[in-house]
Amino acid sequence: MRVACLGGGPAGLYFAISMKLRNPDHEVTVFERNKADDTFGWGVVLSDDALDNMQKNDPQSTQAIRDSFAYWDDIAVVHKGERTVSGGHGFAGIGRMQMLLVLQARALELGVKLQYETIVESAEDYRKDYDLVVATDGINSLVRAEYEPHFRPDIDTRICKFIWLGTRQKFDDAFTFIFEETEHGLVWVHAYQFDDDMATVIVECRNETWDKFGFAEMSKAETIAKCEEIFAAHLGGNALVSNADHLRGSAVWMNFPRVICEKWHHKNVALVGDAAATGHFSIGSGSRLAFDSAISLATYLHSEPTMEAAFERYQDERRVEVLRLQSAARNSLEWFEEVARYIGYDPVQFNYALLTRSQRISHENLRLRDPEFVAKAERWFNKQAGIESDRRPMFAPFSLRNMDLKNRIVVSPMAQYRAVEGSPTDWHLVHYGERAKGGAGLVFSEMTCVSAEGRITPGCPGLYAPAHEAAWKRIVDFAHAESGAKMCCQLGHAGRKGSTQVGWEDADKPLKSGNWPLVSASALPWSSENATPREMDRADMGRVREQFVSATKMADRAGFDMCELHAAHGYLISSFITPVSNNRTDEYGGSLENRLRYPLEVFSAMCAVWPEGKPMSVRISANDWMGDAGITPEEAVEIARAFSEAGADIIDISAGQTTPEAKPVYGRMFQTPFSDRIRNELGIKTMAVGNISEADHANSILMAGRADLVCLARPHLADPYWTLHAATALGDRQEAWPRPYEAGRDQAWRLADKEMEQVVRV
Repeated sequence: MRVACLGGGPAGLYFAISMKLRNPDHEVTVFERNKADDTFGWGVVLSDDALDNMQKNDPQSTQAIRDSFAYWDDIAVVHKGERTVSGGHGFAGIGRMQMLLVLQARALELGVKLQYETIVESAEDYRKDYDLVVATDGINSLVRAEYEPHFRPDIDTRICKFIWLGTRQKFDDAFTFIFEETEHGLVWVHAYQFDDDMATVIVECRNETWDKFGFAEMSKAETIAKCEEIFAAHLGGNALVSNADHLRGSAVWMNFPRVICEKWHHKNVALVGDAAATGHFSIGSGSRLAFDSAISLATYLHSEPTMEAAFERYQDERRVEVLRLQSAARNSLEWFEEVARYIGYDPVQFNYALLTRSQRISHENLRLRDPEFVAKAERWFNKQAGIESDRRPMFAPFSLRNMDLKNRIVVSPMAQYRAVEGSPTDWHLVHYGERAKGGAGLVFSEMTCVSAEGRITPGCPGLYAPAHEAAWKRIVDFAHAESGAKMCCQLGHAGRKGSTQVGWEDADKPLKSGNWPLVSASALPWSSENATPREMDRADMGRVREQFVSATKMADRAGFDMCELHAAHGYLISSFITPVSNNRTDEYGGSLENRLRYPLEVFSAMCAVWPEGKPMSVRISANDWMGDAGITPEEAVEIARAFSEAGADIIDISAGQTTPEAKPVYGRMFQTPFSDRIRNELGIKTMAVGNISEADHANSILMAGRADLVCLARPHLADPYWTLHAATALGDRQEAWPRPYEAGRDQAWRLADKEMEQVVRV
């Protein structure tokens, strides 16, 4: 096979090597526009996983790379002048130029032709003369642009500028992050050693900070001098240097483009490395993606019956892995983009938040790496909670007004569809009673409706009749008598999503008979299959507001410790807030201020009748997953601000479910970033919810300051005693069990201790 690699960086060289290893008879030529010793950048970081894959593919070049490595184990964070260090991370760096020299030598040894100072104008010039053309021409790929209608790239240019420099200052004891507050905003450094003499220094800041400094008008020399000035205290008198002399002016600065292509091949052309997909440098995944993709494509070209079949397998396999890494990289780069939110953190929490920013390192994983650092962080967290303890963050107490929670775990609202004429039944007594006994600090009711016509389904409970109040009081009294859990009543009105079948039937579809009339912010049906609601007039608004007030009074008399307004998920209050269901032209539609007018009116009326010593919360949808057509995370900050100023003690932050057309992006803890943003931009208390399923998730969220309480739904359906079982598995022996269950507790503890001893022995 005649193969042309268009681009002589790591991706192109390693693909050429991988092809020759599989068949020495291949004629492989690498075309590179620069000279052999030209390179942009300094050091490259590779993980053990990346090296393991390379070792299997080509032990010889891998060993040569290993022989040139600089190794370090610690991460140091310099924040507010204080240096905090954690260990056990295990990084390895190599100079980019040295790595290219290793790969060039190996490629030549295997018979690859290397042709430098060759400008590639078009892949079409090569496609007819070569059986295979591989675009390895980097982040600004000309080949990707040439065939853009076929590759369909999604390019998201991020909001920070960065410049890649080097220095002789030693950073050989730790991968170092340095944050400096300047008159123009935050500027920070990612620094690491890559050989005995030189270290990489990546200087980064937001676009607006870059503009204020006037970097666009500076020469390279002036730019470097300004960076030296900002970080003078950390350079020990050493200079910063650039090896991008072939670039002019401010071109040495870049905005990182997150690239992912829908298609990775066209005819006999394939994309490899940054041409196909990019990984942000803050998690060091770019080189790994390039090497892994080169190995994968070379492998399938020799295992599949046709080139097309090889391309398809390559694309399908690599996109899955790339999307996983890009998710982690997105979390990481967004943390740096918004680092100003966290700059006021205590250095311990700031360091922890940085280390766990990508969600690839969890609380217990970090403990394995550096138990002393995690123990220090836990003691700090508990001290902020008012106790001297080294327990996990999820077991720290928390107070809102006069309500004291024994821990930070919350049982989220979960519809049961077991009510009869709006009244909770024995099912609810057992359901809520079990979860209260299960160890959580706070247990929510499911959405409890303020009127019969405000129910979602005939099986939904309410608080609009004396019998309802009595039934709820029975449940709350049991929880208080038999557990340490507090109880929160979530009040809501279904709006246009009402009069539907229960969840295990045809969910969200109208009842087969007996439907009731619907009201909503606008006369827009939930779907084409649902009834069209009546647009509420002022009389309707006043009537429904008073229903919320009456239900709030009932919730207090029933003994609930806390009350929440459900203003999320497309129900009535949410239907006013989001433009996907509010097209009104009066003072309750249009601007966000107008759309919030009625929800705030209802909430203020509830606050007026709720006891001063009991807290109130509001659940919001922080993202409609509809782009600019719906609520965005930016608007969610303003929504949370408005409810907080109206008296909400904590904001319960969910997302979506406001329209069937939404396109949510799921993943672990996928809604936590919304909580993080609102909590840290506004300085208010929040609850995080959304695919949180492990104690590790809860502890990471809390310790990093992304929420004050952590809500779990489905895990509590599967295991009412989730909190007690989590404590047992973690070795925590302080969480109280119900007295009749203590014999079972003792056995569970013994079994857990025995299992841990076996793990330690292994």
